[in-house]
Amino acid sequence: MGLRAVVFDYGMVLTGTPDVEAHDAMVRITGLPAERFEQLYWVDRHAYDLGELSGITFWEKFSRDAGLDLGPGELDEINRLDARMWTSQDPAMVAWQQRLKQRGLLTAILSNMGDTVLEKIEREFQWIVDFDVLVWSYQLGIAKPDPAIYRHTLQQLGTAPEETLFLDDKLVNIAAARALGINAIQFTTIDRLRDDLVTTGFDSELPLP
Repeated sequence: MGLRAVVFDYGMVLTGTPDVEAHDAMVRITGLPAERFEQLYWVDRHAYDLGELSGITFWEKFSRDAGLDLGPGELDEINRLDARMWTSQDPAMVAWQQRLKQRGLLTAILSNMGDTVLEKIEREFQWIVDFDVLVWSYQLGIAKPDPAIYRHTLQQLGTAPEETLFLDDKLVNIAAARALGINAIQFTTIDRLRDDLVTTGFDSELPLP
């Protein structure tokens, strides 16, 4: 049974690296040491991805946990910068998705994603509508690596695990996909992806990026 679908993570797969200027501006607004900022930033990110926090309530909690007193204007600005930080793209990967579609494969995005970031993605990137299926974690209240979100994606695509290839930069998410029988490749660079597709033999079924 051959491949019928390719599922992409969004961040660090379809995107470039996070916007450094936006990141540094967020750190400046908080006045925190960079290491402390990073520590607090990731504490509740999964809750944000699950939709348990919105963009604003995420930053309100961040402010409280950091012992800061950020006003509404500062919270709005840091929330806007957070969305900007994740709104980059990798033109080569976006172009590859188009080639996969032209070859007749289904394509999907499966991403852990919060509301404010998605709103900016939808404003900035028209190309996301070219995917057959879009799965954003906060809209479901389920996030990777929960098996339920992979099963939901397969159901939406109408494909079996063995007919599906999943790309993600995080090994924990790759392992969860493989446990369900989904073909999965950890993404690092487009050159490495090309090599991995050849090594696994998928180059006989897919155009190379």
